[in-house]
Amino acid sequence: MIILDYKDTRPIYEQIVDKLQKLILSGALTPDQKMPSVRSLAMELSINPNTVQRAYEELLRGGFLYTIKGRGNFVSYNDSLSSLKKEEYVRQMRSILKEASEIGISRDEILEELMKGEKQ
Repeated sequence: MIILDYKDTRPIYEQIVDKLQKLILSGALTPDQKMPSVRSLAMELSINPNTVQRAYEELLRGGFLYTIKGRGNFVSYNDSLSSLKKEEYVRQMRSILKEASEIGISRDEILEELMKGEKQ
């Protein structure tokens, strides 16, 4: 389900948030599916339960999860989550394009490199 990269500079909870968001948006985790408990996911990943709790709180704030008192956390998905994530990716791509143009890399060069990557 989740594989952590200890070489990644991001905090562990951010990696968990990112991977769970991707699983939710891709449909691998279905709407209303019960999430593992904080303790069980922490044991599975061999990390502190507080780290998992922080990730779940972030997902709750972002609208990716909802809680039922006494029952746990569940996947909450709607099309607005997908469009929000799409907007975030577009912002990131624009930022990358701007930085690339500042150092003399054209959009055409970037697209050419991206197309090479797809063919491999």
